[in-house]
Amino acid sequence: MVAAIAAPTKSVGRFALPTELEAHEPPEARGLERDEVRLLVGYREDDRFEHASFLDLPRFLSPGDLLVVNDSATIPAALTAVREDGSEIALHLSTRLDDGTWIVEPRKTTVRAGERLRLPAGARAEFVAPYQDAARLWTAAIDTGLEANQESDIYEYLARHGRPIRYPYVTREWPIELYQTVYARYPGSAEMPSAGRPFSERLIRELRQQGIGWVTLTLHAGVASLETHEAPYEERYEVPALTAAAVNQARAAGGRVVAVGTTVVRALESAAGRDGVVHPARGWTDLVITPERGVHAIDALLTGFHEPEASHLLMLEAIADRAHLAEAYRRAIDSGYLWHEFGDVHLIL
Repeated sequence: MVAAIAAPTKSVGRFALPTELEAHEPPEARGLERDEVRLLVGYREDDRFEHASFLDLPRFLSPGDLLVVNDSATIPAALTAVREDGSEIALHLSTRLDDGTWIVEPRKTTVRAGERLRLPAGARAEFVAPYQDAARLWTAAIDTGLEANQESDIYEYLARHGRPIRYPYVTREWPIELYQTVYARYPGSAEMPSAGRPFSERLIRELRQQGIGWVTLTLHAGVASLETHEAPYEERYEVPALTAAAVNQARAAGGRVVAVGTTVVRALESAAGRDGVVHPARGWTDLVITPERGVHAIDALLTGFHEPEASHLLMLEAIADRAHLAEAYRRAIDSGYLWHEFGDVHLIL
């Protein structure tokens, strides 16, 4: 067991995150299969906790329960850009807007409206304006040089010249395939909806064989690098009719709806009424889920571990009370669970 380590911490909020608990590489690089990461299970009803492997997930669920997953695929959204003075910056593409421009993040630098960047293979970017009130985010026009310059062209261009967004705790580059869930279908997420990464084909088969339902929705996640913990901005989503019906049927029959990731919670809650009935929906959501708002459409959450003061912790407090979460995070730190997209996972029942 790992003690509450007195090493340098990344940030301090309700808890301190030891740097030793940041996952620096995928589990595959640590000699594990993706479904062999650790699982901390917490029961809200009586504040019990269990330590398990993700492979144990089926024993914590029951026939009639329904897993809802986000099938958005991760795009290699990081580019090296050259400024007019010849200096290089990292440019992260985040979200494509309906008018064809992109929300982008020029990393750790200031820019101005009208400034132009050279991108690999003759492509160009031009900053249009700051994006709403989000710090560090801008809208930008991206010209790939491809004939149609459509959304599919951007993804084709990024597949050739982009790389996955990577933060300093990941110490080397990894191929985009390691930033995908096994069920990813629709490209559009700047960063991986990582709560579902541990699922493997064998585990999905086992869950289905045990009568546990499985449905998908799509929410394209933007950049997660909101270092001052701003509220999440608008994201594009779709809850299909089949998914809405499955959620409503599962709850009517007494099953639990288990959201796999905070993106799934955001999408389902955006499509649900206060009575918890989920309707087919698509478009943009700016919903921010807080303890005061609560949740109406889900009963449980499978998620990664979030950083101190991250806005996602407010969503978790809408599902479990603060004392329960504080105990969960204390146990996770004491027991050496790993944080971030390549880390371990937390099931809140």
